[in-house]
Amino acid sequence: MENIEKLSQTRSTTIVKASFIGILTNILLVIFKASIGILTNSIAILLDAVNNLSDVLSSTVTIIGAKLSEKEADKEHPLGHGRIEYLSAMIVASIILYAGITALIESIKKIISPATAEYTNISLIIMGVSIIVKILLGTYVKKIGQKVESQSLIASGKDALFDAVISTSVLATALIFMFYKISLEAYVGVLISIVIIRSGIEILKESTDDILGKRVDKALLKKIKKTICEDHNITGAYDLMLHNYGPQKYVGSVHIEIPDTMTADKIDILEREIVDNIFEKYGVFLAGISIYSINTKNPIITEMHLNILKMATSFEGVLQFHAFYVDLNQKTIRFDIVVDFSISDKDELQMELKNRIKKEYPEYEVYIRIDMDIDI
Repeated sequence: MENIEKLSQTRSTTIVKASFIGILTNILLVIFKASIGILTNSIAILLDAVNNLSDVLSSTVTIIGAKLSEKEADKEHPLGHGRIEYLSAMIVASIILYAGITALIESIKKIISPATAEYTNISLIIMGVSIIVKILLGTYVKKIGQKVESQSLIASGKDALFDAVISTSVLATALIFMFYKISLEAYVGVLISIVIIRSGIEILKESTDDILGKRVDKALLKKIKKTICEDHNITGAYDLMLHNYGPQKYVGSVHIEIPDTMTADKIDILEREIVDNIFEKYGVFLAGISIYSINTKNPIITEMHLNILKMATSFEGVLQFHAFYVDLNQKTIRFDIVVDFSISDKDELQMELKNRIKKEYPEYEVYIRIDMDIDI
């Protein structure tokens, strides 16, 4: 538990540090670009400065979001405040969208009422330096964001790299005007605006997906299930469902298959060991572990298992078969299947499979449960 808390504090410190570097760098760029834009009467350079100003606001929001997400759990929010980071990423996206829409309006105005720019060699040098700075800043911030799983930092890093592309187009426009006396400023401004707006929409979509609940990284799910199955009494781990309450903060549940010979006291010990082990290794709290009992005493049931497994997996869309159990006294067969989301009529598939099994084993009642495709 202490290790997880230390990692969380280190993560927050890293996010704040990277964001402060972004703020200071962008403030300097805003000052230089705004000055050049005013002196040269360049709408494209001024819009580039406005875009950098939006980055300052974005980094500020990222810092605030990181700090607020650190708040400890309370009665109203028993699972903490980690999701605030997703809200801060949405605010960052909104700022970027606003900057893009504003830039688009101003660019269109300049197309209607064009103004001639006057570039100098100094202004071009400063623009070139700003491009290099933005590439370095964007690469650094994005890399840190991916390392600590901060959607806000990743968004800021992507935006900085977009800025480098934008500044390059502005520089190219200036060079074209100086050598060929062709003014493309306003049109480049429109392109810049579209790039900014698109970036904002993408970030907004990613943040919305995080809040709605998207599929967890398959690599993490695979590692957790493998760790669970390392215990010799567990023959399979299925239906691993993780609920996200902020970056690197998961609460979940899982189904495990164990021999039908295990007693309640042994199961209790096993369950506690699994919960402690998974939390220690991955920082994931398994709030619930459900049990599937597996037949171990009768070779006839083993043959039935293999036969019904072939039947089930022969159906298109059946991704997994598990939790198989036969009660010879009650004459029941029960198992779970995982069906692909592309299958529209899951009830029809379930009924067809049930009828096929009943035809093979008419004396048995068949119970089939369809699970969601959440961890395959």
